[in-house]
Amino acid sequence: MDTADFESALRREGFDEVKASSLPAGRLTTDHGHPFEVRALVTSGEITLTVQGVASAYRKGDVFALPIQCPHAESVGPEGVSYVVGRRFAR
Repeated sequence: MDTADFESALRREGFDEVKASSLPAGRLTTDHGHPFEVRALVTSGEITLTVQGVASAYRKGDVFALPIQCPHAESVGPEGVSYVVGRRFAR
């Protein structure tokens, strides 16, 4: 998916914040949640998200989503990860 199309779709769907972001190679985080819904398109690198004990890897072109406060762990691949992310806060 094209990043401009992805960003436009996020805005149409009411995401409060849409931006490009990245995480460094090898970053690990333990279970945590966010006070917002997340939908992201990976533009380079790799990230593995573990939700309820199930690990899923996301690479360039993949989209992942997390509901508000969904407990998850993150593991970033050896090249880091870049993505376009939409965040939608609770109303």
